[in-house]
Amino acid sequence: MMKLKKRLGRFGLVILLLLVNQLIFAQARTVTGRVTDGTGNPLAGVTVAVKGKQNATTTATDGGFSLSNINTGDVVVFSSVGYNTIEQKVGAGSSLSIALVTAAGNLNEVVVVGYGSTRKRDLTGSVATVSSKDFQKGQISTPEQMIAGKLPGVSVISNGGQPGSGSTIRIRGGSSIRASNDPLIVIDGVPLAAGGISGAGNPLSFINPNDIESFTVLKDASAAAIYGTRASNGVILITTKKGTGGKLRMNFSTSVSASTIANKVDVLSADEFREIVNAKGTLAQRAMLGNANTDWQDEIYQTALATDNNLTISGGLKKLPYRVSFGYTNQNGVLRTDNLQRTSIALALNPSFFNNHLKVDLNIKGSAQQTRFANTGAIGGAISFDPTQPVYSEEFDNRFGGYYEWRTASTVTGLVNLVGRNPLGLLNQTENRSNPYRSIGNLQLDYKFHFLPELRANLNVGYDVSEGRGTTFVSDSAASAYAPGGVGGENNKYRQQRTNTVFDFYLNYNKLFSKIKSRVDVTAGYSYNNFLATNYFYASYNARGVKYPNSDPVFAFDKPENTLVSFFGRLNYTYNDKYLLTATLRRDGSSRFAGDNKWGMFPSVAFAWKVMDEKFLASSKVFSDLKLRIGYGVTGQQDGINNYDFLSFYGLSSPNATYQFGNDYYQMYRPGAYNPNIKWEETTTANIGLDYGFYNNRITGSIDVYHKKTTDLLNSIPQPAGTNFSAFFIANVGSMENKGVEFNINTEPVKSNTWNWDAGFNITYNKNNITNLTVVPKDATYRGIQAGGIAGGIGGGFSQIQQVGYSRNTFNLYQQVYDKDGKPLENVFVDVNEDGIINQDDLSKTKSAVPDLFMGFSTNVSYKRFSAGFVLRSSIGNYVYNNVYSNAGNQLQILGNYVLYNASANYLETKFNGNSNNLLSDYYIQNASFLRMDNLTFGYDVGAILRKKATLRLNASVQNVFVLTKYKGLDPEVSSGVDNNLYPRPRIFTLGLNLNF
Repeated sequence: MMKLKKRLGRFGLVILLLLVNQLIFAQARTVTGRVTDGTGNPLAGVTVAVKGKQNATTTATDGGFSLSNINTGDVVVFSSVGYNTIEQKVGAGSSLSIALVTAAGNLNEVVVVGYGSTRKRDLTGSVATVSSKDFQKGQISTPEQMIAGKLPGVSVISNGGQPGSGSTIRIRGGSSIRASNDPLIVIDGVPLAAGGISGAGNPLSFINPNDIESFTVLKDASAAAIYGTRASNGVILITTKKGTGGKLRMNFSTSVSASTIANKVDVLSADEFREIVNAKGTLAQRAMLGNANTDWQDEIYQTALATDNNLTISGGLKKLPYRVSFGYTNQNGVLRTDNLQRTSIALALNPSFFNNHLKVDLNIKGSAQQTRFANTGAIGGAISFDPTQPVYSEEFDNRFGGYYEWRTASTVTGLVNLVGRNPLGLLNQTENRSNPYRSIGNLQLDYKFHFLPELRANLNVGYDVSEGRGTTFVSDSAASAYAPGGVGGENNKYRQQRTNTVFDFYLNYNKLFSKIKSRVDVTAGYSYNNFLATNYFYASYNARGVKYPNSDPVFAFDKPENTLVSFFGRLNYTYNDKYLLTATLRRDGSSRFAGDNKWGMFPSVAFAWKVMDEKFLASSKVFSDLKLRIGYGVTGQQDGINNYDFLSFYGLSSPNATYQFGNDYYQMYRPGAYNPNIKWEETTTANIGLDYGFYNNRITGSIDVYHKKTTDLLNSIPQPAGTNFSAFFIANVGSMENKGVEFNINTEPVKSNTWNWDAGFNITYNKNNITNLTVVPKDATYRGIQAGGIAGGIGGGFSQIQQVGYSRNTFNLYQQVYDKDGKPLENVFVDVNEDGIINQDDLSKTKSAVPDLFMGFSTNVSYKRFSAGFVLRSSIGNYVYNNVYSNAGNQLQILGNYVLYNASANYLETKFNGNSNNLLSDYYIQNASFLRMDNLTFGYDVGAILRKKATLRLNASVQNVFVLTKYKGLDPEVSSGVDNNLYPRPRIFTLGLNLNF
């Protein structure tokens, strides 16, 4: 009996302990669930974690998860790149169903980077993005114009007003002197080759701006080094719009524009011209004066109409999201006969297979152009042609198409040789027509392994194929191509093809190790890029198709080719979601170099600290984001040089260097200079940045400080006689640096159901300095590299120099001496070295064409259905050499030729006779700082129409609204720093509508 009692007592104790245990852990259980996206598709790899505990997992391929040791009241956090984070409190149930919404906020925004993407809040490098909603609006012929003034550190300067002419893009200043300073542009994973195609004004003019979703700019080396030898000037990643799935949707947009001349070059009027000729001309010159009053600029310019139309169809066929777009642009230039027509089509297919384990992105873009290029020689001709002469003349039986031309008294020779021709005749009697096309496409396969969902394989194959062909025809009646006693004119063909291919493959492993509060994201891959150009050569023909003698090319075509093979890797390590480390390494091999120089290594490392996530800021009501970034890396530059500079070769002499045998002339082969030791330039960049946000990110922005040092500059250097086959060859000699500060701020001052107002401002300071250009550093005897070619005098000259201790494109001119009234004294300059002689030793290096500061400001405001906005850009510290003043602002311009020429109105100020030394006077350097309103837009949402089956939005815009500047020439925005016959940027008025079905 006692034994039974003891056993019952022990059993009771066990029961009691079990009951206590049950009471203690009654709430601890396992919670399961499933995570989907906004369309109901499962999401794999979503992080599921208990807030405040070391308890986390990730979702499986079907979106399912299982999380143990969960208590009622625990908060479970669901997070994934590209989606808004959701926190869900656990109730009495044991199952959760979560639908994540694509992130639209600033910090959770997914940003495309090299070979992958990440959240903006996880970036460690200097990366800036502009999406389609923030693009500049209006008549946009080339895509890069949509981001002008939008990004700190990025300068976009239009090359002129010609349709499709493109822009000069500089990211944190130029890093090269002889090689290219253009950034690498990558479209949907396809890197574009440097240079354009014959018959097209600009390589980007083929891309329909309506198809672009976003621009991402990799500015520092820690972000761009993964592109190795092509990234020294930064990288621009262009992402086009994709299919979204769901029901069929259609969008149609159309606009019509009118472009007008905003400004004209100030020249002498017909009456002013007559007064000068009558006062200072000879009897024969006075007899040349006509009776007309012709404004030749009015004759060659026009109000140009343009239209742009786009139709987009998108949706999904079962699980096949698609987007198809068609575009047609017809844009006339303000210079008569200028026209660009572009027809484009784009297809995007974005299906997923095997429960989202295999994602497929197919992108194909094609574009064909029909272009007529106006003879831009008419721009200079309109400035200088005699304003007292008529446009048309009936002399000599309407010869030369009826246009007035300078003729001799003889009907046999007909024309005065070596003089300017009728500007309108130059336009109408020249037809340069081209039909270039371009197609860019790629297929990208992204596979997440079933047995290891943290591991992905990505394969990208792509192409960039283009062909340019056209004909230049000049009538045999044209004075510009007149042949006395025979048939003149021109009827010549040109053609070029480019075929670029890309093959990329990489593996990516992304894993959260919750126990050690770490996330590891590793990428390793291989890249192959091949660039092949085919240039065709033709004989020369007259206007009637008869071949000119001795014009046959030796070869029908040439095929320059180069290949780039690369291995790359990247490590992203995150600790406690607060401390981020990124390290990249790329090894490039280029066919442009020989031997040991063929391969190079390009490393980078960056660190970021999310200061906002520290405890001392956790309760802050002011700060909503604060992140410190530090980066360092090395990038390269191989574009802008010849493919075979390292090889010994024989090249065909130019047509001006021929040998005569009998009555025939032959081009000969001769050895060219070569350098077997040539290699790419290298740029090392250090960057410190701070990202900030205030008041729930109503105010956001960043500040960056950087230092770029370029070594092994490609430079043309002299060679001792007999050591090579030329007096100069290309070698890696010299160094240069850029130092700068970037700042940007974006705000939402007003945000409500009816009123919204946002504004953004950015400013960039960049200081460029050449630190060495010779084999022997600081060689005081080396005069530098002449640049900035100018017209005038005999053979023109150079206004700029690349010299140690100065910025690129620094003006190198004589210091002008002025009289007591402030008027310049002709051919009187400061004797800098006081040796009594004015020569090149007295040239002074002063201002630069490169600005010290450039800024951008944009704002948008909306009230109910109305909206308005504008974009301002400013450049400070840039100077321009006014070559129109120096070349055409003197008496010799008017009276010193066979015929009479008009002159710049600047002659009335200087009264210069025309001494050739005046070309090198710093009097012609003018402050070209400016403030320009690029864009002014208005919009109105009409709302539902067609029985609520469609929505309509109306818009209007003005481009190039105004320019405030001290510059006295046509336009202060000249990327080269030399203003000579600039194609004027028009003022454009646009009306458009956008219709959604």
